[in-house]
Amino acid sequence: MTPNSNYTDDNIRTLEGVQHVRMRPGMYIGRLGNGSNPSDGIYVLLKEIVDNSIDEFAMGFGKEIRITIEDRSVSVRDFGRGIPLDSVVKAVSILNTGGKFDDKAFKKSVGLNGVGTKAVNALSESFYVCSHRDGECSWASFERGELKDSGKEPTKEKNGTLVRFTPDPMMFNNFAFNLDYVETMVKNYSYLKKGLTLVFNGVSYKSENGLLDLVNENLSEEPLYPPIHLEGEDIEIVLSHCNAYGENISSFVNGQNTRDGGTHLAAYREAIAKTLKEFFKKNYEPADCRQGIVGAISIQIQEPNFEGQTKTKLGSNYMWEKQIHDENGSLKTDIGPTIRSYVNDFVAKNLDNYLRIHKEIVPVIEEKIKNSQQEREEISGIQKKTRERNKKTNVYNKKLRDCRFHFNDKITEKNAEKVEKSSIFITEGDSASGTITKARNADYQAVFSLRGKPINCYKESRKKVAENEELSLLISALGVEDDLENLRYNNIIVATDADDDGMHIRMLVLTFFMKYYPDLIRRGHVHILQTPLFRVRNKKENRYCYNSEEKEDAIKTLKTGVEITRFKGLGEISSEEFVHFIGPEMRLDLVKLAEEESIADIMEFYMGDNTLERQNFIRQHLRSEEELEDVNI
Repeated sequence: MTPNSNYTDDNIRTLEGVQHVRMRPGMYIGRLGNGSNPSDGIYVLLKEIVDNSIDEFAMGFGKEIRITIEDRSVSVRDFGRGIPLDSVVKAVSILNTGGKFDDKAFKKSVGLNGVGTKAVNALSESFYVCSHRDGECSWASFERGELKDSGKEPTKEKNGTLVRFTPDPMMFNNFAFNLDYVETMVKNYSYLKKGLTLVFNGVSYKSENGLLDLVNENLSEEPLYPPIHLEGEDIEIVLSHCNAYGENISSFVNGQNTRDGGTHLAAYREAIAKTLKEFFKKNYEPADCRQGIVGAISIQIQEPNFEGQTKTKLGSNYMWEKQIHDENGSLKTDIGPTIRSYVNDFVAKNLDNYLRIHKEIVPVIEEKIKNSQQEREEISGIQKKTRERNKKTNVYNKKLRDCRFHFNDKITEKNAEKVEKSSIFITEGDSASGTITKARNADYQAVFSLRGKPINCYKESRKKVAENEELSLLISALGVEDDLENLRYNNIIVATDADDDGMHIRMLVLTFFMKYYPDLIRRGHVHILQTPLFRVRNKKENRYCYNSEEKEDAIKTLKTGVEITRFKGLGEISSEEFVHFIGPEMRLDLVKLAEEESIADIMEFYMGDNTLERQNFIRQHLRSEEELEDVNI
């Protein structure tokens, strides 16, 4: 196909204005945040700009994209066609204006560019754009979405677009870019666009083998057989199995990392199980076919429908949809194959062919499936008995204080925000759970109370875990007994006391997730609740401090008559105070697991035998209670 270079001012369409982006930023970029979470808004702003450059490459223009981050400022320079010169201001400042409403100029882009760049402009303290086209450039500068200056002049630079912006600290309080998150984003772009070079802060990233490079470079456990790599028109997949729990499958649509999956990932998971069952001519359970799987899927579709502007979950049902006129001149919708049928057909044909050619891996795959089946059947009976016993004693209702909205609810315009915010606090003891229960928002915040310390899952078998009442009830509360897609809460928040026992309980809970449900961590669902260690107050003001440095600052600010309280347990904080710590300003530490990190190695270090190496690590990082409380007043 010859790239369509006829991208002119006539391709630009205008639909409406942009005034309320700053009033309702969540509608356009999801969460705001400060950069500590990879889903925070500053990364969405960066992605919106890079996506435009990626789309230029996909259309056949520009083989290099340069991304630079210095302190809080970002610049992105591509070498595509450049924005049509007379439309530069309009294209970056008027909502629902862009070339991607005209599919003659763009095909299979990440999404309609009517919102993204304009949202970046509106939410930036400063925003500068310059388009270079055939010896002439058109530029414009903005502050918080308001045009300050613009102009045209000759240029000797190559065709393409430069965007430079600084997120607005009024929107993104005390933000900072985590360069590791950006590097991961850049690497993913390189895997998905073979032949494209991305230069991030002077370092070049380029992939020769696409998704196969992604999977091979991010393998944390040894695969049971070399990853299978299959490519077709508008689809690319990779898969293998390893001796681990869960499924580690990355998914992408038009180059966009769909962290929360969607129709394409659901179709891929279904297709793998169906194809393996038919190949072996045995009615294996889908979960057994996918246990321990590691892989990736990337598809290209026209006009994708994502759930939310952050584009982390695909909602489209068809590979393409378009309006056409029938023979009578009436307008009707013409649709392509469903994503489900397209993915199923591709996997069924190509995976089956691959297995027939590479017969040496067939017994390896079937042995893995049989081992998973044997373990599942062994524990299913135990789980059933545990559930029945818990129902009789009504213990489930005593441990879970549920909320009204859940992550697996059907999303409507009215409940979308609460579904996204749905959270479960995992805490220990009646005092702590009572405090959180009184302070929580019952619409979307649930509380699960552990009794004492859970078992160390690293040292126990899956059967032993299934027999454990506490963890069995937790699995039921989360809704993940049969499939992670049934997860009931978007945020799983471990909330423990700030003392030795609390830290130990936190480690035991995280070990449980890391060993048996690592995908919950990989998808960004697991967090640790930060609660204040100190309250510093005088007669006029209370200040809550999360570390010794904040405490020192509070003491200097409040000056006289200062009283300091050290909180060691959640139950020591009143529910009236606690409501501030789990509200809009709630501080959460995301539990991160780098793709290349070995789960087994991590658990062995922290939860295995007490080695000298671990003792030294603890000594180096431990802060004593005396250090925390040693303050010069």
